[in-house]
Amino acid sequence: MLELSAYLFIGAASGMLAGLFGVGGGVIVVPALILLFAQIGMGSAWIPHLAVGTSLAAIVGTGAASTYAHQGRGAVRWDLVARLAPGIVLGAWFGAALAGIIPELWLTRLFAVFLTYVGIRMLVPRKIHHERTLPGSAGMWAAGGGIGTLSALVGIGGGTLTVPFLSNRGIDMRKAVGTSAACGLPIALAGAVGFMVVGWGREGLPDASTGFVYWPAVGAILLASMPTAPLGASLAHRLPVALLKRLFGVFLLLVALRLAF
Repeated sequence: MLELSAYLFIGAASGMLAGLFGVGGGVIVVPALILLFAQIGMGSAWIPHLAVGTSLAAIVGTGAASTYAHQGRGAVRWDLVARLAPGIVLGAWFGAALAGIIPELWLTRLFAVFLTYVGIRMLVPRKIHHERTLPGSAGMWAAGGGIGTLSALVGIGGGTLTVPFLSNRGIDMRKAVGTSAACGLPIALAGAVGFMVVGWGREGLPDASTGFVYWPAVGAILLASMPTAPLGASLAHRLPVALLKRLFGVFLLLVALRLAF
C-alpha cells in the first residue's frame, strides 16, 4: 500500500506541475522513480532504465489526453507533426537502444544533466527569435531525430525541446505547445516499445514488468496525473507562476545534484 501511495503521489505531483508550468511529467516522474526504486530495492541493477521506460509508458496516456484537448482548441499543426514524426520515431528507437547499453550510473547522470538544463531554463527563460524559419524535409527529420533520441533517453514527452524549436521558428506559442503535445505521443509510444524490447529478458527485473516498463507504476501514475493536470493549468491563471517557476527551477537543480552525486 505504501508503494501504491507513492506512485499515486508521484502521478498527482507530475500532473499538477505539468499543468502549472507546462513541463512534461517525465521531469518529475523519472527522478522520483529513481529515488523510490532505490529505497525499495527494486531492480537495483536497472533502476534508471526502469524509471525512464515506465515514465515513457505513462506519457502515452497523458500525451493522448493532452493532444485531444489541444486539438479541440485548434492548436495542433498536424502538417508539422507529420514532418517531425518519422525522425521522432527513429530517434526514440535509437535512444531506447542506446539506453540499453548505457550503465546505470551514467544514465542517472545524463538525466541529472537534463534536469540542470530544465532548471536553468526555469530560472532564466530564453528569448524567442521569430526571424528563423522552419528547415526543409531533411532538417525536420534531423530535428525530429534529435528530439526523439534525447526524449527517449531521459523519459520525457519532448515538450522541453519541441516547443522552443517551433516557437523560435515563427510558430505561434499556443500552436507550438499543442503541436509539441501531439509529437509527444509518438515519442512516448516508440520509446516505451523500445524500452520493452531492449529490456526483454534482463535478469533482476521486477514481476509485472515488460522489459524496462513497470506496469503497476504506470497505472497508478496515470490514474493520479490525468485529473490533476487540468487543476494545475487552472491554478496557473491564479498563482504567481513567475515566482513559482523560479522556485521549481531551484528544486530541479537540487534534485540534479542529488542524482549526480
